[in-house]
Amino acid sequence: MNPDIIQQARNNTPLIHHLTNQVVMNFNANGLLAFGGSPVMAKEIREAADMAKVSDALVLNIGTILESEADAMITAGKAANEKGIPVVLDPVGVAATSFRKDMVEKILQEVRPTVIKGNAGEIASLVDANIQSRGVDSVGEGNVDEIAEQAGRKYDTAIVITGKTDVIHADQKLIYNQTGHPLLSNITGSGCLLGSIAAACLTTSYTVSEQLSSALSFYGLAAEHAAKLPHVHGPGTFLPSFIDALSFTPKQLNGGLEDDF
Repeated sequence: MNPDIIQQARNNTPLIHHLTNQVVMNFNANGLLAFGGSPVMAKEIREAADMAKVSDALVLNIGTILESEADAMITAGKAANEKGIPVVLDPVGVAATSFRKDMVEKILQEVRPTVIKGNAGEIASLVDANIQSRGVDSVGEGNVDEIAEQAGRKYDTAIVITGKTDVIHADQKLIYNQTGHPLLSNITGSGCLLGSIAAACLTTSYTVSEQLSSALSFYGLAAEHAAKLPHVHGPGTFLPSFIDALSFTPKQLNGGLEDDF
C-alpha cells in the first residue's frame, strides 16, 4: 500500500456520487465520511447527469436495482465519462437472475467503467465462466486470475475480484491483496463500501493499479484492526469499530510500522 494515496484522497475530500443499493446507503455514507470522502446519493434520472458533473467519482451498484434505475445509472455514467472522472461498477448478484445480467449488460453498452468490482461469481458471470453463486454470494471456486484477465480484456477496464485473497487486474498485471477479516462477510454492505473507498482512491494522481491496491489493502487493515479490539465480540460490535478504523492513518492501522507499506 502507498500511504500517500490514502492521504491524497483525504486531502481531496472527493465528492462521490452513488447510485447504489438502498439497503447500504447509510453504511456507505458513514464509512466514506470516516475515510475522508464526501458522499452524495442521487438516483433520480432528472438530476443524475448534473450530479455526476459536479462530482469527483461515480459508483454504480445494482444491489437493489429497478429497471427504471438502470437508465439513471446510464445517464450518470455517460456524464461521468464525458467529464473524465472515475466510474466504479459493482454488479451485485449479477449471476443470480437474468434480469440483473440484462441490466448490467445494458449499462456496459453505454458506460465505460474505470473498474468493475465484484466477487468471483459475479465477475465470472460477466464472461460466462462457471463459478457457482447463491444470491449475491459466490460459493464456488475457479481460476480467478484467468477470469479477472478475461473480464479486463472484454470490457477494457480494471477488474477487482474480492475474496479471501483479492485479485486486481489493472495496468496489464495481476496484484493480490490478503488483508481483511472474516467479520467483513457478516455485515451487510462491506463490499459496497469498498467500492466507495476505491472510488475515493481513484481520484488521486497515481496509476489505477496502485490506487486499487492501496484501497483494498487499507480497507482490509482497517477490518483487521477493528476485529482485534478487546470489546469486539461479533458483527454488532465490529461494525462501529470498523467505521472508526477507516478514519485512521495507514501507520496507525499497522501499529506504527510505516516501513511495511
